[in-house]
Amino acid sequence: MRFALTQEQEELAAAVRGLVERRAGTLDLRAAAASERGYDQELWSTLASQIGVAALAVPEEYGGAGFGLFETHVVLEQLGAALTPSPLLGSGVLAAQAVLVAAGPDDCARLVPGLAEGTTIGALAWADPAGRWRTDGSDVTATEDGGWTLTGTATLVLDGARADLLLAVADTGSGMGLFEVDPAAVGVTRTPTPALDLTLQLAEVRFEEAPATALSTDAGAALERLHAIAAVAVTALQVGGAQAALDRTVAHLQEREQFGRPLGSFQALKHRVADLLVAVETARSISWAGAWATSRDTPDLLLKASLAKAWCSEAFSTVAAEAVQLHGGIAITWEHDAQLYLKRAHATAQLFGAAHEHRARILQAL
Repeated sequence: MRFALTQEQEELAAAVRGLVERRAGTLDLRAAAASERGYDQELWSTLASQIGVAALAVPEEYGGAGFGLFETHVVLEQLGAALTPSPLLGSGVLAAQAVLVAAGPDDCARLVPGLAEGTTIGALAWADPAGRWRTDGSDVTATEDGGWTLTGTATLVLDGARADLLLAVADTGSGMGLFEVDPAAVGVTRTPTPALDLTLQLAEVRFEEAPATALSTDAGAALERLHAIAAVAVTALQVGGAQAALDRTVAHLQEREQFGRPLGSFQALKHRVADLLVAVETARSISWAGAWATSRDTPDLLLKASLAKAWCSEAFSTVAAEAVQLHGGIAITWEHDAQLYLKRAHATAQLFGAAHEHRARILQAL
């Protein structure tokens, strides 16, 4: 048994990495995050059109490439390493998979092709005001009276402020539903939310009897799978970020001298870095296991997803914190990227469930 990427997957990773590195010379991540859209639109257009990153996990009948979520995972890991702001997680994974797992064929044929091309940016309003992505209820309620309307508030909506396609999870009274809402409709208010991680574009979406179209009124089981898919996708960003933070730390320890010798030559620091390597490698292994489970929709998907999210969240937080410590005072300056990896670690640790929440889900699964 070979636990490694295939040649095609390695080439995919190399293509994404090379494109991101070349584009960073023109527009760095800080400038991209501060732009109107919150990401480099030219880079996203190239990733979507030339590499097809948003289409990888979309079936061919809906305009996709017909690969799987594991290939998307490979791309996310590379974007996570560079902290690249992009709508791939919120639109290419969360919104697209929400439609694919919950909606019917006609709605998939209508909505998914634009998401797969990357020309339509989608957002899913799901988390409640307490920041919980629940599968058993929602603070947004759906009412049917000659047509569906939504009322309530969703928070932490990825790319929600400027999305072209707005989806919402709502409680119908008899179950959980997935709805399509016109972002420009009366009764829809979208407010950008400043985030600890400047590369994540979050928003609060408020519905006040906003007209909606039902894509599914019985989406409970689909939401459980979608939650697992989203959690595993976040671990790809975490593993990529942890690997990059470790690589930068090792390079610093080899270059920085103290008492006439490189910092990396001190035994105590070698031990600390060795522990970080173990954290990164184990995180990658369990993240890939989760990605394999999502791509194959295995019976233990929910368990694998929670195991991956709990482990990778804590591993990335540990690596990022140690990277700051081992870099010294320079790591907390705005110009240095170490503080950005620390912020990314803390932010992603909360997305789609913190470690302690996933440990509780593990106990339920067992």
